[in-house]
Amino acid sequence: MFQISKKNKIESGLIISIFIVVITLIVYYICNSLALGNLSIIIALIFSIGSSWASYYYSDKIVLASCRARRATKEEDLKLVNILDALILTAGLPKKPDLYVVDDNQPNAFATGRNPQHAVICVTTGLLEKLDYYELEGVIAHEMSHIKNYDILLSAVVSVFVGFIVMLSDIFTRTMFWGGLKDNDDNNNNGANGILMLLGLIFLILSPIFGTLMQLALSRKREFLADSTAVEFTRNPDGLISALQKLENDDNELQTANSATANMYIVNPFRKNRKKRTSSLWSTHPSTEDRIEALRNIR
Repeated sequence: MFQISKKNKIESGLIISIFIVVITLIVYYICNSLALGNLSIIIALIFSIGSSWASYYYSDKIVLASCRARRATKEEDLKLVNILDALILTAGLPKKPDLYVVDDNQPNAFATGRNPQHAVICVTTGLLEKLDYYELEGVIAHEMSHIKNYDILLSAVVSVFVGFIVMLSDIFTRTMFWGGLKDNDDNNNNGANGILMLLGLIFLILSPIFGTLMQLALSRKREFLADSTAVEFTRNPDGLISALQKLENDDNELQTANSATANMYIVNPFRKNRKKRTSSLWSTHPSTEDRIEALRNIR
């Protein structure tokens, strides 16, 4: 477990570093195309470092706001609070995660935050209503596994990375449409500047695709690990197996979900994308059948 957490921390640091470089080059390209001259590199560095800082410290708040989550209370959500209290010692987390609830009929859940000291578990009202105690315990243990393994930081960083790249691509497209780009011959004649401009253009075009593929691949790989770790916490694979079956067969759509955060949920929140028997390159999650088979092999 320690090795997994250490590896995820290293991967997160590497992705943040790549994020800063890529965002810097893309913003530099856009600024230079607008003929901002020497200010281009300053603006690019400020934007990339600022966005990296914001994504690290505020990703959980952004996600919770996007799905209109409310804080769970002992009066309204006693079963949820009791399950978390029972699992916290087994999971070995340094601090109890904050609990949030989304008012939605689809049973689903996700975890977010930058580390186990600043973690959040969010569930839907559909999950609380449709799952029994042991099924809900399995789902909460799964989300606590993501926190324990530092998956929450990695998924949040990659999600924000993809979001910023898409936003910058949209800004660039709109600027081109309205004829905002200018020919900056003096800067383009400089060899080093020309290379940076070329790299910025390449990243602008290809980063949304590679970023999305990275996001999906990381999510698929870590769902199996979180499932197996959850069983270590509960000693009850049947609870999580039954929960996954119920989540898979539920017909409701999650109204507050979006493509940027879909990979964070325990199952794909988009019903139409959940019926595939096998995982494809563009799948946010491994197939539920494969996950259940892996859990049965643990017994």
